[in-house]
Amino acid sequence: MDLSNARWRKSTRSGASGGNCVEVASNLPGVVAVRDSKNPSGPALSFGPAAWQAFVAQVSERP
Repeated sequence: MDLSNARWRKSTRSGASGGNCVEVASNLPGVVAVRDSKNPSGPALSFGPAAWQAFVAQVSERP
């Protein structure tokens, strides 16, 4: 998958210290990509938009 045009943004849950950050790129047609901000050239996971929305909905419900 070509992620060269991905516009990455950090999770709003990321702390100011920079640790444990997740970056998401949702500007790609038909896919949402997720990566570890500490390793931007490392692997990225990709999800369909509906699967990503379901994941976010479940995570958002947790304290």
